[in-house]
Amino acid sequence: MRKTFKARHLTMIALGGSIGTGLFLASGGAIATSGPGGALLAYTAVGIMVYFLMTSLGELATYLPDSGSFSTYGTRFVSPAFGFAIGWNFWYNWAVTIAAELSAATVIIKYWFPDSPSILWSLLFLLLMFGLNFLSARGYGESEYWFAIIKIITVIVFLTVGVLMIFGIMGGKAVGFSNFELGGSSFHGGFFAFVGVFMAAGFSFQGTELVGVAAGESENPRRNVPLAIRRVFWRILIFYIFAILVIGLLIPYTNPDLLRSGIDDIGVSPFTIVFNKAGLAIAASVMNAVILSSVLSAGNSGMYASTRVLYAMAKDGMAPRALGRLNRRGVPVGALLVTTAVGMLAFLASFFGDGAVYNWLLNASGMCGFINWLGIAVCHYRFRRAFVKQGHSLEELPYRARWFPFGPLFALVLCLIAVFGQNLGAFTGESIDWYGILVSYISLPLFLLIWFGYRWFRKSRIVPLDQCDLSTHPE
Repeated sequence: MRKTFKARHLTMIALGGSIGTGLFLASGGAIATSGPGGALLAYTAVGIMVYFLMTSLGELATYLPDSGSFSTYGTRFVSPAFGFAIGWNFWYNWAVTIAAELSAATVIIKYWFPDSPSILWSLLFLLLMFGLNFLSARGYGESEYWFAIIKIITVIVFLTVGVLMIFGIMGGKAVGFSNFELGGSSFHGGFFAFVGVFMAAGFSFQGTELVGVAAGESENPRRNVPLAIRRVFWRILIFYIFAILVIGLLIPYTNPDLLRSGIDDIGVSPFTIVFNKAGLAIAASVMNAVILSSVLSAGNSGMYASTRVLYAMAKDGMAPRALGRLNRRGVPVGALLVTTAVGMLAFLASFFGDGAVYNWLLNASGMCGFINWLGIAVCHYRFRRAFVKQGHSLEELPYRARWFPFGPLFALVLCLIAVFGQNLGAFTGESIDWYGILVSYISLPLFLLIWFGYRWFRKSRIVPLDQCDLSTHPE
């Protein structure tokens, strides 16, 4: 595969993956559910967890840059069965994400073209994503770079306008901390509401791990990946934590529009509400365009990442061998075609009946991102222990994650909380919601079934630390 990504591409791939509808839309519902203090605490906790995960992934990706990323690390440092399961889990997660983003994009575009056919837009956007990935890895990298630039500029403008409004320089009198003290507390809804917001925050940050996949096609991963990781921490702090703080200060959590923030009603995005308060009348159209670019960016990233992991698994004999071939531009076209077809089929399922098939696929993929993060924490912990066990010095590592072993263990615990806390409400009502439990948790038994099924059929066992493969690919 060709080494085409520069440092700026990796930085924007990591950052662009974490700034999207989770910030532009879901942040409003988070504040309405748990209050500004609860939302800020939840996003801060998840932000710290993501930082530790990114440093863990950074240590792995600089030592062993590989487009297989999760599957490769799981196979080498845990077991072939774990690598098999985590690889297919990652592929499924992002292949279904393509379908989800196609659905969202068709709804968003109807803000301007309300009577246009949905299938037309879904095909157009799918062809756009496919084309950007078919041309070359550079095509994906450049498109993701500019998609991320649009989102970053929007957040910077929002933060600037928001600070001016907080101090009364713009949009009327100063609000200060009055909305944080509404009702006598900045927390609202209790423990279960906070856990729900924690889940939403986790979904919002998913995508930062794509830098691990992109490292396999970076020009100089040992320099560029650590650079991207260091930059991501400060950008998470600025673009997420500060944005939640500004929204919480400017909009009362009792505002009913916050609860209605969604793809199908961009007029009540918390960003739109703030811009409207500031007297910027074109806010809705601008935010609609920004969110459309975010959705296309997520779909584009999903197509790239799932294609590369499927290609890597095919090379390792964990997927059909035919998918492990590259064209003359270094693109795994077979893996790309299969991923595109699955994404499109999942989307087409929404046209039959009430869309139950598609909703099942989407709900089942919801937990997959947290399972991927669990995989990063486990792989890094075992890699570092194997590295020391086999007599290597930590000075040999091109990039060393700080706070080991606290970092991966802390991330592991929070990920486990996220996995088992997916739908606590299904257990706490007057009667147990079995359907809700099935929809929310189906990914976990499926992952375990794939893991232990491979382990049983292939007689795969945990790799002892002194036998973990620490060889690196040639530069």
